[in-house]
Amino acid sequence: MASGGGSVAALWTEVNRCGQNGDFTRALKAVNKILHENKDDVTALHCKVICLIQNGGFKEALNVINTHTKSLNCDVIGFEKAYCEYRLNRVESALKTIEGVSEQSDKLKELYGQVLYRLERFDECKEVYKDLIRNSQDEYEEERKTNLAAVLAAQSTWEKAQPEDLGLPETTYELCYNAACTLIGQGQLTEAMNKLRQAEELCRMSLAEDSDVTEEDIESELAIIHSQMAYVMQLQGRTEDALQLYNQVIKLKPTDVGLLAVTANNIITINKDQNVFDSKKKVKWTNAAGVEFKLAKKQLQAIEFNKALLAMYTNQAEQCRKLSLTLQTQNPGHPRPALIQAAQLCREKQHTKAIELLQNFSDQHQESASEIKLTMAQLYLIQGHVTKACDILRSIEEFKHKPGMISALVTMYTHEEDIDSAIDVFSQAIQYYQSQQPGSATHLSLVREAANFKLKYGRKKEAISDLEQLWKQNTNDIHTLAQLISAYSLVDTEKAKSLSKHLPSPDTMSFNVDVDELENSHGATNIRKKPVKVVGDNLPKEQGQGDIKKKKKKKKSKLPKNYDPKSSPDPERWLPMRERSYYRGRKKGKKKEQVGKGTQGATSGASADLDASKTASSPPTSPRPGSGSGQASNVVPPRQQKPAAPGATRKKPPQKKKKGGKGGW
Repeated sequence: MASGGGSVAALWTEVNRCGQNGDFTRALKAVNKILHENKDDVTALHCKVICLIQNGGFKEALNVINTHTKSLNCDVIGFEKAYCEYRLNRVESALKTIEGVSEQSDKLKELYGQVLYRLERFDECKEVYKDLIRNSQDEYEEERKTNLAAVLAAQSTWEKAQPEDLGLPETTYELCYNAACTLIGQGQLTEAMNKLRQAEELCRMSLAEDSDVTEEDIESELAIIHSQMAYVMQLQGRTEDALQLYNQVIKLKPTDVGLLAVTANNIITINKDQNVFDSKKKVKWTNAAGVEFKLAKKQLQAIEFNKALLAMYTNQAEQCRKLSLTLQTQNPGHPRPALIQAAQLCREKQHTKAIELLQNFSDQHQESASEIKLTMAQLYLIQGHVTKACDILRSIEEFKHKPGMISALVTMYTHEEDIDSAIDVFSQAIQYYQSQQPGSATHLSLVREAANFKLKYGRKKEAISDLEQLWKQNTNDIHTLAQLISAYSLVDTEKAKSLSKHLPSPDTMSFNVDVDELENSHGATNIRKKPVKVVGDNLPKEQGQGDIKKKKKKKKSKLPKNYDPKSSPDPERWLPMRERSYYRGRKKGKKKEQVGKGTQGATSGASADLDASKTASSPPTSPRPGSGSGQASNVVPPRQQKPAAPGATRKKPPQKKKKGGKGGW
């Protein structure tokens, strides 16, 4: 009898019932009671492992398996052991466990495919899923097809492999999403964006059928699709739209640490050396726990490279060097860490050290020296060492015969007035294409450019072989023949004469051309001026018969109101009202005196006590304008001194005038 009540049979009944109900916690308690009675019961140990796995206790389950290795061997509990190792991210151990199982069941093959995918052994993984789809028929067929589509997408993205057309349907948003990822790997960005929109629509439709799913749940499920859309926009150069969509994903705070890390990393790549404060906040999300198990190796590598670049942009030179050295140790043949170190040295104005560092790397790793040497050439050009830059470029076997490289070398040598080296570049390239692609468009184009270059710089003798080669390719090319005859005229006149026989006769070269019409056409640069025809009405006018200019009508001046043409104008109309002789002061009833009116220094409207002119003993001063006192002086104020017309008499103006009346006629 088991301690605590109930027989072993009753305990097994309890375990069975709890297992069917999904109550693995109670089932585990019952199993522990059974093991208390018989600790080596294989079935009870197996049930305990399953209960622990269902409750998420993978480490405890693995400890039970490793403790009872004699009872629980790989053939008995191989799947459970491999699954625990897989969930604990011990992928290599899980692979060994699966390979040690003698009989491969379907569920073990499913796990085997997942392990191979995590190890990025995509070819083997694809074969496993193809075999599962071919030989099994159950409700998990759609999930297997989804996983197979994910394998094809990974091959297209990380291995740049041409995906195999397996005829997978796109009936679910997961399948549609994986198809879009495959198109991104192939560079078909427009088609990928359309496929992602289709996946978004399918996702909304499938989740809308469930009444328990909220709008937030839908947006959370769509986060990975939106992040991939933003990535496509970024590749298309639509960085503003991509940044906006990335930030929308970040605001949702997705629980998938892998998605969060990739989105944050892509925002950092858009920011570059701008908005570094935001980048420093985003880089923390790339360091979250478990990120290394969610992303591919190339994704993790790119994130680490961006961390080093961010340290450089934020002027953390020591941190940048430390990260780049670590990356170089982890990726010994990758050129990116060396380039980051060189960039940091250039920011510190140490171009010579940067070139030495790159030279050492290219000597040690010839397989990835092309990108390094291109950077070295750029650094030499920055320092003004054009010839050294050309030597570096000519040492890159992968690019030395490319038309773009030939053009760059010829341009730089011409700038340095080294025509011989430029011609040598042409000669080597022509020899290469003569042996590899004779008669190709690139070959003939190089021969043509070499001949024109030699003729431009007076090397007609050297241009003869190129021109002969071109003429042999097309004997109807009159222009090339003319150039060849011109070149031979300096070397071999007899040869030039013999070649002249191949020129067409003047009769065949003549055309019925109307010279006048040609000169007057829109395309003519120098148009002959035609003489002006004289018409009878346009005869020159006699001297003195100039054109009569039209006189402008004078506007009638506006006269003041109540204007009387018989009365003479007021001679004081040009004076301010306060200085006129007939001004009688302010209206009665206004007590406030206005200071500052009139001429400078004068006071207006002072009280009787302050009026010195009314005091008998006071000496006379210049009279106020308009004062009617008998002691008026004959001195006229300066502003009133105006020349009078001869014989004019001053009339006394009327006494009553409206205050503030404007001077007029």
